Amino acid sequence: MKKVALVTGSSSGLGAVTAKMLAGKGWNVAVHYAKGRAGADATAAECKKLGAEVLVCQGDVSVDADCRRIVEEAVKKFGRLDALVNSAGATKFVDHTDLEGLASDDFAHILMVNVLGPYQMIRAAAPHLKATGDASVVNVSSISGVVAGGSCHAYGASKAALNNMTKSLARVMGPEIRVNAVCPGFMNTPWMSSNLGEERKEIYRKQWQTQTPLQMAAEPEDVAEIILWFIEAAGLVTGQILVTDAGYTLGAAPNHSRMASERRAAEKEKAS
Repeated sequence: MKKVALVTGSSSGLGAVTAKMLAGKGWNVAVHYAKGRAGADATAAECKKLGAEVLVCQGDVSVDADCRRIVEEAVKKFGRLDALVNSAGATKFVDHTDLEGLASDDFAHILMVNVLGPYQMIRAAAPHLKATGDASVVNVSSISGVVAGGSCHAYGASKAALNNMTKSLARVMGPEIRVNAVCPGFMNTPWMSSNLGEERKEIYRKQWQTQTPLQMAAEPEDVAEIILWFIEAAGLVTGQILVTDAGYTLGAAPNHSRMASERRAAEKEKAS
């Protein structure tokens, strides 16, 4: 019997790529969307072409009843659940200096989708994941939760909370379920284009390529490969927050030549 993965937020972007990549690896897939049925149907069609059985399900992950229904629909169709990828997310682009730019409702919505949503999905899926004996949960976080940046304060705070929750859940869900998180940096997705505009997105992409040690800006496929590694190959890994940012969070490289020169000057002055 084929293994089954449920991928939230898989109507577009990283979620869609992850669902299709799982289908190509021989998995059956539950494709989830909150809005935009057309995108979910397109993802499902591509998964079917790759040989997967597919379920398309709709729901708001911030609503517990929706989370429980989504999981039950997947288990009813496929009879099992082996992996859960929490890719659904929300944000609002607000300059960090604009403290009035986030209303309390904005803040609450972002936290509800990005933190409570994954928690509720994991809670609903847990009995079915445990039944397989070797299941995996991957939470899609962000380097915003590591370096306190990103589209707005609420988004960074939500991803930091998701990282913390990933660790706390990993402690209690083993040995049957591994829980990990991936934290991408800049990723070239339609979501970035729609929020930033194509021109501004390209500026960010080029900056990322010049400012990171690997000089790379990720495509969704790059991050999806890591998600699949967590699911299929990382049998000894749980509770880990894997930053996938081409080295951005390392910061600027130290100027070793300048440092050596300053050290020699200091030693010379001391000797005199």
